[in-house]
Amino acid sequence: MKAIARHLLVTMLILTLTACSGAAAESATGSLASAAIAELVEPTIRPGESGETASTASIPMAAEYEQDDLSSSTSGSEISYITLEGEAITVEGTGVTVDGTAATITAPGVYSITGKLCDGQIIVDTEGSETVVLVLNGADITCSSGAPIYIRNAEKTVISLADGTENYVADGAAYILEDAESDDPNAAIFSKDDLTINGSGSLTVQANYNNGIASKDDLKITGGTITIVAENDGIKGRDSIAIRDGTITVTAGGDGLQSNNDEDPERGYVLIEGGALDITAGQDGVQAQTRLVVSGGNIDLLTGGSSAMASADSAKGLKAGVDVTITGGVIHIDSEDDAIHSNDSISILGGDIRVASGDDAVHADSSLLIGGGELDIVGSYEGLESQAITINDGVIHVVASDDGINGSTGGGGGGMGGRMGGFGGADCSLTINGGYIAVDARGDGMDINGPVQMTGGVVIVNGPTANNNGALDYSGSFNLTGGYLVAVGSAGMAQAPSTGSTQYSVMYNFPSMLAAGTIVRLETGDGEEVLTLAPTKAYQSLVFSSPELKSGTTLVVHTGGRSTGTVNDSVYTGGAYSGGTEVASFTISNIVTGAGTMGGRFGGGPDGALPSSRGVRPRR
Repeated sequence: MKAIARHLLVTMLILTLTACSGAAAESATGSLASAAIAELVEPTIRPGESGETASTASIPMAAEYEQDDLSSSTSGSEISYITLEGEAITVEGTGVTVDGTAATITAPGVYSITGKLCDGQIIVDTEGSETVVLVLNGADITCSSGAPIYIRNAEKTVISLADGTENYVADGAAYILEDAESDDPNAAIFSKDDLTINGSGSLTVQANYNNGIASKDDLKITGGTITIVAENDGIKGRDSIAIRDGTITVTAGGDGLQSNNDEDPERGYVLIEGGALDITAGQDGVQAQTRLVVSGGNIDLLTGGSSAMASADSAKGLKAGVDVTITGGVIHIDSEDDAIHSNDSISILGGDIRVASGDDAVHADSSLLIGGGELDIVGSYEGLESQAITINDGVIHVVASDDGINGSTGGGGGGMGGRMGGFGGADCSLTINGGYIAVDARGDGMDINGPVQMTGGVVIVNGPTANNNGALDYSGSFNLTGGYLVAVGSAGMAQAPSTGSTQYSVMYNFPSMLAAGTIVRLETGDGEEVLTLAPTKAYQSLVFSSPELKSGTTLVVHTGGRSTGTVNDSVYTGGAYSGGTEVASFTISNIVTGAGTMGGRFGGGPDGALPSSRGVRPRR
């Protein structure tokens, strides 16, 4: 988490929870809290204690780069010069044969390519273990019937974009293939072997046939300004894609980036360590068959028809078959389908992430771990979804048209526009050990379909208005042993934490719905502020828990009025409160104390015990 963001959050909570007394009619903001508020936000489980990434140790978290991957320098090298002259090619040096408008490189070495080729190819076909370096030095290459740059055979090829140059590659809408049973080549720049692109020049690829840039082995990009418009996929590395630097813009009818080796479990991965990526894709933005790791860079993804659309096709933002791990970077996603998706696990341990999704914002079939970073979900059908969800740290904001946090045992990419998710069950769970979580959901705020364990952190839920949903919805137990919890919403299905908890909590249900923005304020009997809240939607039920709630404390409920403080995620900090109406008071008597109108489905322990409602004194 960024230090500034953590400082602001801790400051906000200190203002909310630090003691300050005043008159009930017009009192300054205060609280019961005397503990260090940072302890509520900080995780109770430290990184590494509960496992942070999926069991994919054979797939690297970072790429290994050789010197020729990183450097575009050719000083000291013997260079052969290939000059393109419209419908002719001239060569100065060795290692090149020319046949009409096709130049074939037959030996490792450095080749400088300049000029314009109207309808021809640069072909690499070499033996041995040495690298072929193609320096594009103001090259414009088009081919109407095949790949303009075709690496048929080489141990490794480096395409280096010369400083200050503009280079252009374009193919036609149909290829004449060497082997009718093979689809090779199928990209404007195509390599059957390892391919690296580096340098500081620019490259524009217009792929009218199929893919933009493709390698059947490993593909690395360490520099350059690369713009790709592709009929199908933009960039493909069958075994892997690693991006360290560069400015990459992709407009693709299919996937933006794809690594699709489904035969070797140690391949088919994508590593993004830096650079700037701006991807508009008809299908997935970045897809890895196995693992997708983002540790740096600036990533902007627009997939499908954006989050406003709905389709049965896969149009996800970041997608992996086994695991997605994010440890850094700035990521913006506007996706028609899931914004971040894994068929197994997701670990978000850092980064600054902002997403809008037409389906799930973050979906993992098996497990979702959030251990750091900032995740801002500005729009989604469901926000966080997985079978097992663990939140140890981080700053999380969720806006969802259905459930904010959802426990699900099935895949989340089904029909109904991708919005028919999995199913709940006893195997679903939510564990909150730290962090800051603010949920605004029209469906259930937290719909876990299993047990909840909360040991720390801050959770603020603005839940539903319909009585068939609740701000908190769980099966079995919600054991709360630490942290700060506020949940407001409808009363028909409202639940509080379980009676097996060790930290006190209260549920207050109002006689009828209160309008959105109507302040509810809790004070002690002597006027000390406990909570000042202005929910974003109409509400009837309030659940509140804090480490400072104690048995025997009298709480007074006010509604209406105004506050001069600053509101963040519905909670007021600072300023003064005045003008409210006292509606009831009650005394905390049990671990879970219920008050007000005792209707709906209240939380309790595994035995179904109801929270206590003794000591309720309505305002007369």
